[in-house]
Amino acid sequence: MAVGKDNTEVAAAVPMDKGGEILKPRTDKREYRRIVLKNSLQVLLISDPETDKHGGSTNAYTSTEDTNYHFDINTDSFDEALDRFAQFFIKPLMSADATMREIKAVDSGYVLVFLEYLFMLQVSSPLACYKLRVFCLSYWFTQLQKHLSREDHPYHKFSTGNMDTLHVQPEAKGIDTRSELIKFYDKHYSANIMHLVVYGKESLDKTQCLVERMFQEIRNTNKSVPRFPGQPCNQDHLQVLVKAVPIKQGHKLTVSWPVTPSIHHYEEAPCMYLGHLIGHEAEGSLFHALKHLGWATSLYAGEADWTMEYSFFDVSVNLTDAGHEHMQDIIGLLFRHIKLLQQSGVSQWIFDELSAISEAEFHYQAKIDPISYVVDLSSNMTIYPTKHWLVASSLPSKFNPAIVQKIMNQLSPSNVRIFWKSNNFEGQTDKVEPWYTTAYSFENITELTIQEWVKSAPDVKLILPTPNIFIPTDFSLKDVKNKETFPVLLRKTSFSRLWYKPDTKFFKPKAYVNIDFNCPLAFTSPEAAVLSNTFVWLLVDYLNEYAYYAQTAGLDYGLSISDNGFELYLVGFNHKLRILLEAVMQKIAKFEVKPDRFSVVKETMTKAYQNYKFQQPYQQALSYCSLVLQDNTWPWTEELDALSHLEAEDLASYVPMLLSRTFVECYIAGNVEKNEAESMVKYIEDVLFSGSKPISRPLFPSQFLTSRVVELGKGMRYFYHQEGSNPSDENSALVHYIQVHQDEFAMNSKLHLFSLIAKQATFHQLRTVEQLGYITSLSRSLKAGVYGVQFIIQSSVKGPGHIDSRVESLLKDLESKIYKISDEEFKSNVTTLIDMKLEKHKNLSDESYFYWEQIQNGTFKFNRRDEEVAALRELKKEELIDFFDEYIKVDAPKKKSLSICVYGSQHVKELASDKDEVASHFTEIQDIVGFRKSQPLYGSLKGWNQLKL
Repeated sequence: MAVGKDNTEVAAAVPMDKGGEILKPRTDKREYRRIVLKNSLQVLLISDPETDKHGGSTNAYTSTEDTNYHFDINTDSFDEALDRFAQFFIKPLMSADATMREIKAVDSGYVLVFLEYLFMLQVSSPLACYKLRVFCLSYWFTQLQKHLSREDHPYHKFSTGNMDTLHVQPEAKGIDTRSELIKFYDKHYSANIMHLVVYGKESLDKTQCLVERMFQEIRNTNKSVPRFPGQPCNQDHLQVLVKAVPIKQGHKLTVSWPVTPSIHHYEEAPCMYLGHLIGHEAEGSLFHALKHLGWATSLYAGEADWTMEYSFFDVSVNLTDAGHEHMQDIIGLLFRHIKLLQQSGVSQWIFDELSAISEAEFHYQAKIDPISYVVDLSSNMTIYPTKHWLVASSLPSKFNPAIVQKIMNQLSPSNVRIFWKSNNFEGQTDKVEPWYTTAYSFENITELTIQEWVKSAPDVKLILPTPNIFIPTDFSLKDVKNKETFPVLLRKTSFSRLWYKPDTKFFKPKAYVNIDFNCPLAFTSPEAAVLSNTFVWLLVDYLNEYAYYAQTAGLDYGLSISDNGFELYLVGFNHKLRILLEAVMQKIAKFEVKPDRFSVVKETMTKAYQNYKFQQPYQQALSYCSLVLQDNTWPWTEELDALSHLEAEDLASYVPMLLSRTFVECYIAGNVEKNEAESMVKYIEDVLFSGSKPISRPLFPSQFLTSRVVELGKGMRYFYHQEGSNPSDENSALVHYIQVHQDEFAMNSKLHLFSLIAKQATFHQLRTVEQLGYITSLSRSLKAGVYGVQFIIQSSVKGPGHIDSRVESLLKDLESKIYKISDEEFKSNVTTLIDMKLEKHKNLSDESYFYWEQIQNGTFKFNRRDEEVAALRELKKEELIDFFDEYIKVDAPKKKSLSICVYGSQHVKELASDKDEVASHFTEIQDIVGFRKSQPLYGSLKGWNQLKL
């Protein structure tokens, strides 16, 4: 069961209904009910008899306009947890020690999130840009935007908080933070401006009784929600060009306009309409022009950082080196494109397409985790009328050209803010943003200047998109005669293998297709790995103009490097999926290297590799761990060196060899009939293997690539010490990995049960008590069918050597916990783990990911959950103790451990002495690849020729 609660801090402009129907998806079988308690608390109740939740979690966040508290928990513990949750709002303790712990957590999170953002922003591939676009508007950059705004507006303030703002400064002024916290609670927390969502499997009536009994005592002091009217930018902050220096390699241009918040016209969707057209990527679009000029690698357009009172419309462009030199031309083309939209007028057919796509996605949306669902809905309740609590802004339905035109007119040179980020500006700035110390410069630009840029920009053809052929119109469900519980091997030839799983649970007109191309040459050397990766990046680049239409119509695809070669997935509405599949296969079959696009991709990949050094220390440690253990992997430094010497001709020679021998592993699931699945695979075979001079031939039996893992020595402790790659990062990190066994149900269950019991103790001891670092975790590790556990700790307080000794001490403490575990506690943990393993897949993608993992690992154990549950039910406490004694505890006879130590600037002086200490007692790994080549490997789990139809 899951609960979400909101405390609104800015007035909702959309009036709330006093009741009424809640619009829900046609395929949604859940029941909904709105009630209002006697204290004016508005509640949404959701009954879902099919839901299951095992284990639990709790969290909270504060956004621009509200604070959201939420938790989920086992059904049998829900009543007690709900009561405890309610009591926080009725009688919050807010003790002094808890206040200080939270200040430290906020401070650690401030540093951590900042660094995480810096890593993710630049390293991502083109495919990941869409998912990471939120990051592009966050943290240090957003704070720079805030800094350049009205000082008397709340938007200008520091949005995160840290030790200095929450403790040091207040203490210096004689202010007690806890007292201020209580004052804030008294001032802002009142039931009449709160919203509650409760989601469970019980009936609405039963849940309503619980809620009425537990939450009606929250005080209602009839607060009004604070209002902060007015735009945060005045004329001093408009018509400006800001140059900023990021930490990582790369150039980015963000053009921003303050606009009327589209939330006031969410059914007319003006910003959605404009974002769709300005951000389009098909032929004739702004991005298409910039891409083919060699100036841009990605573009995003849409509303950003919006509230009920103000909003910004942003266009963000990731630039190439050449694009950086043509900033003025890019701005000119952007305003020329906006002028085209103004002259073309607001098109009914384009709005109708957006409406049709949105309607299909809303009515056939997949279920998500209940906790995510209630968080979204509780936020929606503060903004939208009851009828649209589930819909929010996702269903544009009212065509109103005047409203769209109003926003379009606000995208003018007189209203613009231009933010230009590049490492090239280092040493050329004269200002510093106070919170993230971002170096920047500030200058005014006139409308006349921008008009000159428009005139001087290249003469390229900008046109509106054509009608989208990928919009689905057939939502019928296939008549599946055989209700297979698990995937079946439907077809097997020397060229391919097809696993098929029809949808028997979710009943959506969607399909999921995974295709792995097993290519023996893909990773034979660092150069081969880079060539394979470049091939995939260029495929995505070539497909973009066409496939973008599919992606906007709810049919996604992806191409990426896999363990054995490269992988294609397609997921979404099944109606037009075959068309997209054929287009991708034709691009593979007719692949050619275009020198201009090769140069752009090479430049983008080079920056991505160079930015690996800015990974957080724990990410570096995990990378080193994988490099030690996984065969056919190469250091990124070697791959970067190989990339620097590659030319277009090298790739043109390589790709035919890469594809000359391959085997195609396929998984097709969802609303697809058997004959359709077989036809798809037959088509792939015809493209690759048919004709007198086929592109590909079958693999020889000895050529099948399998991912294998180093088998560490029993009773051995291995260490690898390395200085962090970013000298300005003071954090250090440890990954303490314990390798246990190759896939086997009984052993899997013992390992999982141990990690469940030890997880909370690890977090409590190393983070809460010793406060070693914000990142502190214990988790299971699975590498190519080989299981283990790993402790991950990142710290600015202590070095890796000390942290590793604390992990060993923790393992000593766990001996007592495991040995003394009561029968009741043992059974409780077993029951919890069984519940976790039996938790249902939420949607087709969730289910398909699980089955595809079994295929890729070569285990084909599709009934894994049932078998591991059966093993758990037979497991005795004494067996868990024996397992711990044999594989996990300090000095266990079969224990195999690997400690990866990454030293930040704060602790690098300890590296030499730590290495000396280790060398006298344990095995120090000097050369990762050399060590890996000297060690035995676990046998492959894949039996390529053993499976029968």
